[in-house]
Amino acid sequence: MNLKKPIDVLVAESAESGEGTLKRTLSSTSLVALGIGAIIGAGLFSLTGIAAAENAGPAVTLSFVLAAVACAFAGLCYAEFASMIPVAGSAYTYSYATMGEFMAWIIGWDLVLEYALGAATVAVSWSRYLLEFLHKYNIEIPHQLVVSPFETLKLGDGTVIEQGQGLVNLPAIFIVFLLSLILIRGTKESATMNNILVIVKVAVVLIFIALGWSHINPANHEPYIPAATDNFRHFGWGGIAAGAAVVFFAFIGFDAVSTAAQEAKNPKKGMPIGILGSLIICTLLYVLFAHVMTGLVNYKEFAGDAKPAATAFAVTGYSFLQDGLIIAILAGYTSVMLVMLMGQSRVFYTMSKDGLLPKFFSNIHPKFRTPWKTNVFFMFFVSIFAGFVPVSDLGHMVSIGTLFAFSLVCIGVMVLRKTDPDRERPFRTPFVPVVPILGILTCVGLMATLPLVSWERLAIWMALGIAIYYFYGRKNSVLRKKMEQQ
Repeated sequence: MNLKKPIDVLVAESAESGEGTLKRTLSSTSLVALGIGAIIGAGLFSLTGIAAAENAGPAVTLSFVLAAVACAFAGLCYAEFASMIPVAGSAYTYSYATMGEFMAWIIGWDLVLEYALGAATVAVSWSRYLLEFLHKYNIEIPHQLVVSPFETLKLGDGTVIEQGQGLVNLPAIFIVFLLSLILIRGTKESATMNNILVIVKVAVVLIFIALGWSHINPANHEPYIPAATDNFRHFGWGGIAAGAAVVFFAFIGFDAVSTAAQEAKNPKKGMPIGILGSLIICTLLYVLFAHVMTGLVNYKEFAGDAKPAATAFAVTGYSFLQDGLIIAILAGYTSVMLVMLMGQSRVFYTMSKDGLLPKFFSNIHPKFRTPWKTNVFFMFFVSIFAGFVPVSDLGHMVSIGTLFAFSLVCIGVMVLRKTDPDRERPFRTPFVPVVPILGILTCVGLMATLPLVSWERLAIWMALGIAIYYFYGRKNSVLRKKMEQQ
């Protein structure tokens, strides 16, 4: 029996208030900031150079536009669901209402790959930039405490920490602990911190664009679309498409806005604004930033450069902003982790309320009104991955998990349009089924570009999740128990 959770029940649950429920404190502005906080991170400061040097040249700006359009397909589907079902849980909740309990469990379990491992991935990168920043001021942390024992790390001064020499990535663990404790303190406080971080990194991006614009050398933009080579992915229109696949992951995170639906003051209005507003703002910033960056330095010079933004800005003479760029990157990473950790706790909170996970995960702090035990659990869970797993392994798992989630949300919109066409939809995805189908094709196409090992790990993770569902979730499902009692 494939149980579906009635949408009326979901909406009624979201309207509950008082002790044991999440507190509605987020305005539309906060939701947009939440989306920007999750989206703008290392992607802007590092992937831009990679995509320009290896794929699209100066036309990396068109790659960003193409990637944004691909994200918009999924974003439009998310906006319809989030305004119609304003409940914490994101894609998990939408799947429960449209495709049934088993698929809801699958997507909820899959979201751990996007949110928890996403936070771990960013924590590792945050640690790397922190080391570079401290090194400039002659502050050193023992090498054994800055890298996993399973990977090699090359520091800015040329020092190489070989695989096996490191013990643990302590800075990565530190930032995960710190942000988890902030989340326990309260959603409003977390949103305030996120708003501050967003202001910092957006300010530096705008300064980069404003000061760099007058130093653009038009010759660096010639030709704007370099001639294609024998390799389809290298330049030409094929390179622009390949560049879009690279920078697509710079947009991941907008869907985290939907996990905060139950804490939005006016979710029917705020959810579409938060999801689509953050996408539009970030796309505009990405295109302008990429245009300036490739105008300051010839795109070929970004090959193998881990810090292309700093390399480009060096030619302007504004050396005082070099530290500012690193601070902006650290702020960007921090806000991404904050939103990812928040999103993960809200998904498990909702799954626990449905009985598919132990009550431990839906325990609300009596004072702060946050799922504090879930925050504590993932504080340790994410820290283990951040401290000991190589960042490349984490990155591919995040990508495949995210794209899988996007695909299911697109499918869900089409299913619900057929099964419940008359339901009120404060925001309607346009051109259904064209937009959802394009979203599915885009996501599956990008998944196909990932290494085989990523698919194998996804299969193992899903097998573990299915076992937990049948041994615990199915037996303790609140909806299933209600159905059996009737």
